[in-house]
Amino acid sequence: MIRKARKEDIGAVAALYDAIHTEEEAGRLTIGWGRDIYPTAETAADAFRAGSLYVLEEQGSVLAAAKIDQIQLPAYADAAWKYEAADREVLVLHTLAVLPSAMSRGYGPDFMRFYENLARETGFRVLRIDTNARNLYARKFYSRLGYREAGIVPCEFNGLKDVHLVCLEKMVPGSADETEEKEKS
Repeated sequence: MIRKARKEDIGAVAALYDAIHTEEEAGRLTIGWGRDIYPTAETAADAFRAGSLYVLEEQGSVLAAAKIDQIQLPAYADAAWKYEAADREVLVLHTLAVLPSAMSRGYGPDFMRFYENLARETGFRVLRIDTNARNLYARKFYSRLGYREAGIVPCEFNGLKDVHLVCLEKMVPGSADETEEKEKS
């Protein structure tokens, strides 16, 4: 079940981030995050307070989390977006994280379906996401789901220096815009 996070989920989300940091430090994952920099427990708490933190829970355990809102990072202005859209028409997913021990169980795709359905149900036209260029797994994952890379933007990202931020986009599946886009292809 994917739902809005509750205050008591913040610790579980922070533990999820820590598990990813541990895997990255051990060389088993390449995400481009930094322990005690991003993401942290404060990242989860801030998203909770903003009402934008969502969790995937199974049998009482938080196995995945993401922030979903309309906030486009300043670096997004330098991307070559194919789909022009007013800010009010764009829904953005940030910091999608799946507990490493739960990877390959379909939770990432489940979260993305939830995100896309939420966008469709609430009237958004365009989906945007970003990831670190070093995160080849995420880049392939998003590509398989139909997201196109709109550019790689050098920036400082949430306290992480020298990040090459990959900006990705997709029309909301099932929207009139997506149908029109398919007809043009």
